[in-house]
Amino acid sequence: MIPKTLTRRAWGAGMAAMALALSGCSETPVAFNGIDITGADYAQGFSLTDHNGQARTLADFKGQAVVVFFGFTQCPDVCPTSMSELAQAKLLLGEQGSRLQGLFISIDPERDTPAIMKEYMASFDPSFLALYAKPDELPALAKSFKVYYKKVDGPTPTSYTMDHSAGSYVFDPQGRIRIYHRYGSGAPALANDVKALLAE
Repeated sequence: MIPKTLTRRAWGAGMAAMALALSGCSETPVAFNGIDITGADYAQGFSLTDHNGQARTLADFKGQAVVVFFGFTQCPDVCPTSMSELAQAKLLLGEQGSRLQGLFISIDPERDTPAIMKEYMASFDPSFLALYAKPDELPALAKSFKVYYKKVDGPTPTSYTMDHSAGSYVFDPQGRIRIYHRYGSGAPALANDVKALLAE
């Protein structure tokens, strides 16, 4: 007859081995600083023209983490702050910075000409690209990203401003939407999340 203590030990050892085996088979999910939106049914991509006149889609940036921000070049605070943080995040990535692509999608196609957008991107990082949607295509694009924007009239026809949602969409090197970063999250938080995606 097998002693009960031995039976308990054998059972305990078996359970421990099973737990170890299971832990080895499962992957610990990455805890992002931003909001994990992996598998979302929005922000699936785009087909736009960049400030150099070249047609662009997410497929052009395969192998890179892509950060997309919707804004306008005459924005006084939110847009330049967000783009500055993106440029800082690229610097924080060091040698991996070349694998981060910043994209700025204009919500002000009336004033944001290719020349203006090119100059605007150069003030942050020359590798960043500004993308242009035709005025009649912009509403559908913004809706597909769940982006809010609205023209606010000024004292003259050309002095209007734009209200808009402020946040960045982060895609992994396979072109899948993964993370949403709220405005003001900071460059270190963004850099750490991009680094995690590049390491997958």
